[in-house]
Amino acid sequence: MIEYSIPVLPCRAELEVKKSRFIAIVQHVSHPDQTKEALLKVKAEFPDAGHHCYGFVAGAPYDTQCYGFSDDGEPSGTAGMPILKRLRHSGLGEIQIVVVRYFGGTKLGTGGLVRAYGDTTNMALAQLETTLHIPMKDFRVEIPFSREAEIRKRIIQSGGSIENALYQSQVILTGKIPATTKTDLASEYPTSS
Repeated sequence: MIEYSIPVLPCRAELEVKKSRFIAIVQHVSHPDQTKEALLKVKAEFPDAGHHCYGFVAGAPYDTQCYGFSDDGEPSGTAGMPILKRLRHSGLGEIQIVVVRYFGGTKLGTGGLVRAYGDTTNMALAQLETTLHIPMKDFRVEIPFSREAEIRKRIIQSGGSIENALYQSQVILTGKIPATTKTDLASEYPTSS
């Protein structure tokens, strides 16, 4: 698993092209199921917009099963795909951008639409504040009481967390550690997983 950047806070960008308004709304979505709810919020805020086009990477940027887009009535490939293309090239994960369009009376053509949706997306991405997302993995380790403090310290220093401690003949610690951690707990303690 690889670390990747995700949005910290929602942000917006607006572009006007031949009197048509394009407003990009960036949202954090960590799973594809969240994209529908995020879209509904935008539609509720901009109910009179002609189009609510979007693209999303609702997971890790390298997980193609987490990609999606919609042209929402615009000509095929002129809205959602340009948004998704910018997202894929950004290297960001857990992100959805909805671009709402208010028609200004002048048709932009397919090339004009692709540019407008792509440019609005780029504007939003340029001002987006991000943070590093570190994928975590579960751990379980059974250790002697004498090693508990040392092992707890190593887990915390690695950026992990201990979710439970069970005290029996030995201490059983369970929790999460960064997936990229090169820990030797499993080799030191064969009951680790």
